[in-house]
Amino acid sequence: MPALFPPWTNTATRAALIGAVVIGAGALVAPMLYARSPYATGQGDPVLQPIAFDHRHHVRDDGIDCAYCHYEATRSPYAGVPPTSLCMNCHSQVLKDDPKLALVRESYATGKPIPWVQIHKLPDFVYFNHSVHVNRGVSCVECHGQINKMDEVHQDKPLSMSFCLNCHRDPAAHIRPEDKVTDLGWKWSPDSETNEEMQVQYGTKYVHDWKVQSLQDCSACHR
Repeated sequence: MPALFPPWTNTATRAALIGAVVIGAGALVAPMLYARSPYATGQGDPVLQPIAFDHRHHVRDDGIDCAYCHYEATRSPYAGVPPTSLCMNCHSQVLKDDPKLALVRESYATGKPIPWVQIHKLPDFVYFNHSVHVNRGVSCVECHGQINKMDEVHQDKPLSMSFCLNCHRDPAAHIRPEDKVTDLGWKWSPDSETNEEMQVQYGTKYVHDWKVQSLQDCSACHR
């Protein structure tokens, strides 16, 4: 009796089964990879703001401290956007008639806030408290990157769950003296090897002395 199916169907069946497994695995893995990619996190995406605010000029050149504009970061869950009145502390005298700052003057005169575009955003189901981190030696640079080197601010870090957990699992590697939190270019030592050794030594000490609670349970961030 002749075979019901020709021999090549065995190969075709194996290929179909392997293909089904690959496609099924891909369907599971692809969303996870996408969620961690810059396409989903927005990492590195340029953002057009209503006013060209150059952080390099204000922070690096003029030496304005992060906490001067984002003063809420030390006492509130939110860093906040500075009110226009704070901008006018300088610009009522400096470049007071510059056409590039027309929107700033208009906002100050009318009381209508400048429509800044938020860059660093976490999902609504994630709780993050700036003051808890800032007051325990976690520098702005850990989450925001070297803002002092950016002409236009962009999201430098992925701000993903794994990104946060990496820090919580080893807080000593990310803690510095409290008075250096807003000094974005600061290092323990210009020598990379010495800097790493001092980070471990003093970071471990600060974790102990400041009683840093590096929580990793779900309720720490999902409340």
